[in-house]
Amino acid sequence: MKIKLFVLLSLAAVLFSCSPATRLEKSWADPSLTAETVKSFRKVLVVAPLKDETSQRIAEDKLVALLKNVEAVQSYLYLTAADTDQNQVVEKLKNDGFDGTILIRLKDVEKETTYQPGTSYGGWYGYRYATPGYYSENTSFLVETNLYSLDQGKLLWSGTTSSLNPTKLDKTIDDIFATLRYEWQKKGLIK
Repeated sequence: MKIKLFVLLSLAAVLFSCSPATRLEKSWADPSLTAETVKSFRKVLVVAPLKDETSQRIAEDKLVALLKNVEAVQSYLYLTAADTDQNQVVEKLKNDGFDGTILIRLKDVEKETTYQPGTSYGGWYGYRYATPGYYSENTSFLVETNLYSLDQGKLLWSGTTSSLNPTKLDKTIDDIFATLRYEWQKKGLIK
């Protein structure tokens, strides 16, 4: 009986450890959003206001590479320090042929501390084996992605991804965009 319990717990641990580090927590789509709406975009500005310029450039470059059927432009190549008024920026975008924007931003960082109790079990000849309990801390980065239509003047899609214990920026961004790509393909918004 103890062996069966041990096998089940081991299997659960393996399955849990293999679960994706990044997943879509929630998403919303405007009822008017269809594959045809997305196909109608000709030129999109990608904006990722992250903590430093290097991170911003990495994220924007990766998302532009993901968007194959539309002309996508990184904000660091287009916007200037003088572009601070939102209404003027929207007019500038429309005048330059942009019809959409994708905004990616770090929404929150959540930390959770959990306690794993120790175990104790009996051995042969009356020996007892024990492992001590320990605390572990998990950090989740919540990243929000929004797709806006400049022509319609509204938000068309919004989603929040959660990345558990990220260690490398490049890998985390790749995981986030893979999650977004999967969701958008599932909804038929991209191929």
